[in-house]
Amino acid sequence: MPTEQQTVIPGAIVEGVVQGITRFGAFVELPDGKVGLVHISEIADTYVKDIRDFLQEGQKVKVRVLNVEDNGKVGLSVRQAKERERPRRHSGGEMSFEDKLSKFLKESDEKLQTLKLKRDPKRRNRNS
Repeated sequence: MPTEQQTVIPGAIVEGVVQGITRFGAFVELPDGKVGLVHISEIADTYVKDIRDFLQEGQKVKVRVLNVEDNGKVGLSVRQAKERERPRRHSGGEMSFEDKLSKFLKESDEKLQTLKLKRDPKRRNRNS
């Protein structure tokens, strides 16, 4: 049984089969026979309204093992299994998370400043 334990090591990417779909996620059977849950937030990089738009029962999918709880529950991610493949396809041109966050915060601050400038003259005119 040592091979069974190896397939559910957090961080490992394994192939499984979708066994069931609910409104909050999909249950995937792993090669060792254990079943894990892919939460709806871990299905895709985009908003997922209906999991069936992305997965079907019986479909083989690559998943990343996120965690294995003491009670045997296994957390999985389809989204993160795909993220690992991205750097191979895009050589160095992708921004890191920190760079994206920094850019987002800068743009947000600029937009907020623009909105404040537009609102301030209106408020001053009302008060006088």
